Amino acid sequence: MKYNSHRSAWYVINGITVYRIIAAPFLLILLFAGQHDIFKWLLGISFFTDLIDGFLARKYKVTSIAGAGLDSIGDDLTVVVGVIALFVTENSFIKEQMIFIIILLVLFVVQVASALVRYRKMTTFHTYLAKTAALMQGIFLLYAFFFYPSLVLFYTAVIITGLELIEEIILVNMLKNWEANVKGLYWVLKRRKN
Repeated sequence: MKYNSHRSAWYVINGITVYRIIAAPFLLILLFAGQHDIFKWLLGISFFTDLIDGFLARKYKVTSIAGAGLDSIGDDLTVVVGVIALFVTENSFIKEQMIFIIILLVLFVVQVASALVRYRKMTTFHTYLAKTAALMQGIFLLYAFFFYPSLVLFYTAVIITGLELIEEIILVNMLKNWEANVKGLYWVLKRRKN
């Protein structure tokens, strides 16, 4: 009985993650078709599923390397769709803040390139800082689409995302072997001391 409920939880949780991956192209279609009201609500659902799938995976103990990889893809696609929508709907805001977007993009490219060189695949660390950055990105993007782009939320998201990317670059250089679900730099340093 326990096996079946464990297996059912695995399918449901990974199904939630796969929803974000499948939703991404449909969200773009809605965006470019001018269906911005439907787009923002469905983007909100995508961000909400990002919050719950990892929590549920840990609660029901159905974490896996494949699930972590799917989650990372779903997370990245959801944020990319949100950023593309910001370019489409709030172009003047994007132009004013372009330097911060370029800095984050450079950090992201360095992080991905470092991981590909070291591990031959992207990371799925899912650090606490990464989770916080994803939450702040979602809050900023949804607030921007439902109300207006808030500079306070934008700068908060930029700072936390920048710190998260720097932490991942450091982790890639510290961890010889690829690992999933690393809590963060503090825990890796603590583990090394022991």
